Amino acid sequence: MRLYRDFETQEQIDAEYDLESVLDMASYGEWMVEAANSTRRDLAGELRIPYGPTLDEFVDVFPSQTPGSPVLVFIHGGWWRSMQSTDFHMVARGPVDLGVTVVMVNYSLCPKVSVSEITRQNRAALAWTYRNIERFNGDPDAIVIAGHSAGGHQVGMLSVTDWVGEYGLPSDIVKGGVPISGLFDLRPFRYSWLQPKLLLTHETIVRESPIDLVATSPQLPPLLVTLGGDESAEFHRQSREFMEVWARFGGEATAFDQPGKDHISAIAGLEHADSDFCRAVVDFTRAHTHA
Repeated sequence: MRLYRDFETQEQIDAEYDLESVLDMASYGEWMVEAANSTRRDLAGELRIPYGPTLDEFVDVFPSQTPGSPVLVFIHGGWWRSMQSTDFHMVARGPVDLGVTVVMVNYSLCPKVSVSEITRQNRAALAWTYRNIERFNGDPDAIVIAGHSAGGHQVGMLSVTDWVGEYGLPSDIVKGGVPISGLFDLRPFRYSWLQPKLLLTHETIVRESPIDLVATSPQLPPLLVTLGGDESAEFHRQSREFMEVWARFGGEATAFDQPGKDHISAIAGLEHADSDFCRAVVDFTRAHTHA
């Protein structure tokens, strides 16, 4: 009996998604701590700005030096159950050095809240950004969103949100999306080691799998889709199939290849303004915001 696609056991699914079994997470953790601390020392950021009523709902903003700059909103990963915005501050360095205001979103985690509540919080953070970013030299009409892993899932969800009907905001508030190692189909995770934390139901999977929402989305902003070339077949399938569906319904989805990169090193380029990946993200941002 198959649990999902060709997977017959939880162990097979876990082998595709359990990063700790294939990556040196201790070394990566040391790099993230050092790089994030260095970024906070070097950049003039304003941290822990509330966008919602709970203590978890805050953004960290690293402004560009130039008024009217394009804005990159970054949503961190962690399988919806771990990490926080401060762990990823290093990704702000490269874009800020290239004249982009960066907003880092923090949100509550599973099982304290549901995946649906995580989506609601990130939508609220984007609405806050639109209404407040001019204070930080950002242009509210020049917002691109990016996210890593579970944050890439949120890029998908925010890209298909009914911003007019639900928030009274412009339908094109998201000028473009950059999902990095994104997760767009939640079905396999119900049968994985994540389920005791995520507590996914059938209804949640249907409501929170962005690949299923593309057909009815009121808008399809352009996407720059990327992941590490060394990531698992399932990570590649997630991005490939999402791009295919996006294009099928008239959206623009461009792949940015990162050969030799894994799930963590796929975001490392954003720390350096002269990296190919950082320049690609900033070029994409400017091309679709005219800022």
